[in-house]
Amino acid sequence: MPKKKVGIIFGGKSAEHEVSLQSAKNIVDAIDKDKYEVVLIGIDKQGKWHINDQSSYLINAENPKLIQLNKSNEAVAIVPGETDHQLVKAADASLLDQLDAVFPIVHGTLGEDGSLQGMMQIANLPFVGTSVLGSAICMDKDIAKRLLKAAGIQVANGLAFSRAERGQIDFASVKKQVGAPMFVKPANQGSSVGVSKVSTEETFDKAIDQAFQYDRKVVIEETLKGREIECAVLGNDEPKSSVPGEILPQTEFYSYESKYIDETGAELEMPAELSNEDTEKLKKTAVEAFKTLECEGLARVDFFLTEDGEVYVNEVNTLPGFTRISMYPKLWELSGVSYPELIDRLIELAIERHQQNSSLKSAVWDEG
Repeated sequence: MPKKKVGIIFGGKSAEHEVSLQSAKNIVDAIDKDKYEVVLIGIDKQGKWHINDQSSYLINAENPKLIQLNKSNEAVAIVPGETDHQLVKAADASLLDQLDAVFPIVHGTLGEDGSLQGMMQIANLPFVGTSVLGSAICMDKDIAKRLLKAAGIQVANGLAFSRAERGQIDFASVKKQVGAPMFVKPANQGSSVGVSKVSTEETFDKAIDQAFQYDRKVVIEETLKGREIECAVLGNDEPKSSVPGEILPQTEFYSYESKYIDETGAELEMPAELSNEDTEKLKKTAVEAFKTLECEGLARVDFFLTEDGEVYVNEVNTLPGFTRISMYPKLWELSGVSYPELIDRLIELAIERHQQNSSLKSAVWDEG
């Protein structure tokens, strides 16, 4: 059979640009070269798309602190409404190879929030992961937790404030409602970017200002005391959860550096040492959260498990890291799905959903 052409879109304008480069590298290294031909599309920090050559798409590829996109300066444009050859070279409008699917591994803003997913839908391209609605919901910690709470899934007690309400954010009032120490977070960021753990009014004000540098809305949450557990979820209509893994941070909390740069910043216990009852409860809740937030394809569900066995969902990440120290692929490997098999399944799920969506009626006159 001819190889399927898979576009891997990576990089992006968000604060997680370098994480995305690492994820892309690991996917490129692991994908089954006998089944797939990879087309690399790198997005620089200004948002420009580049067609990249597999032999030279990264600079300092082995160093997470120095890794960079090697800009090709061969820009890419999308032609909306077409059903084939939707991507063209911007310089001369020559057609690129037809893609059978796209793996968008752009973490954070404009990649994980539904923006890129909407572009893929407009371009009629099958893509890995959650569609527009679920991506946007999960990216906004405030909205996601409101929906989880409404579905009966426990979340941390918290408050949300817009930038217009900055003057109303009072440390004493917030402390009375959520306690201290507390976590201050941008509502729409991932990978712990802009997150602070604070106990005093002085550090609180600095944390609020920092969070507002990354988003127009901040979330302030109570500190939950419990074990940090993660489950990887895979599937569309019938999602399944992996075995749970545990994060044992060696720092104040599981920070950006601990996740992607400092390999000694956290210990990963996989699978987590849990009772059968707790394991099943976490796996069941992971799938429930996945469905509640309209996820598809993949997601990593992060939990706190308290000493009395209560399960709290901390976050649902629709494009989790695929770096060499990332939990998502590691948990599936422990669950019997190898890294190449995982990529294969995600591509199949993308094509399957695209075919289902393409068969839907789009207007009243389709009835006739």
